[in-house]
Amino acid sequence: MPGKALKRDDPIELRAPEIIRRLEAAYPDAKVALRFSNPLECLVATILSAQSTDAKVNEVTEQLFRKYRRPEDYLAVPEEELRADIRPTGFFNQKASAIREACRRIVEVYGGRVPDTMEDLLTLRGVARKTANIVLGNAFGRVEGIAVDTHVRRLANRLGFSDEKDPERIERDLMRLVPRDRWFSFTYVLIEHGRAICTARRPRCAACPVEPLCPSSQA
Repeated sequence: MPGKALKRDDPIELRAPEIIRRLEAAYPDAKVALRFSNPLECLVATILSAQSTDAKVNEVTEQLFRKYRRPEDYLAVPEEELRADIRPTGFFNQKASAIREACRRIVEVYGGRVPDTMEDLLTLRGVARKTANIVLGNAFGRVEGIAVDTHVRRLANRLGFSDEKDPERIERDLMRLVPRDRWFSFTYVLIEHGRAICTARRPRCAACPVEPLCPSSQA
């Protein structure tokens, strides 16, 4: 006998597995959009991505990563020069300072190598859990959590995975509902869905594969 059809007002513990299944089927190739070739580039690109688009960051880093190849390179130029190089990503004063201070610690404490643990990454300027999760997963193949960016935060709230606003609390709620072996990939599935369908201002609910399960549906 077939099971009872799930509804949007069912508990999230019941809806979550089917939501995950449907979204993964809709975005089977979801992955990080930032372009980088090593842990340092991954770290810098992720810092630059705050309040910017991945497309703009990739445009800037295409030249940036040719000029700055080691942590020491970011310290060897005047901060004003680095600011000018990253200006198109926005908030360039804060980002330049964060990158330089992170690189200073990488050189002085970690021997010039980006650290590969959550604990150590969180000691770097400009690095919170979102950035650390992205660097660990993409640069080192280590998964300790779920990166919560603006898309993930929005979708977690709309789908009912979490009613929290703080990224770390949202991450804990997601980690409880999403199987551990899906933590890394599900970040990018949610990001893709947030860009394609569940946009901030005008979500395309009628085209959404999880619309029947979404308590925020406007369809």
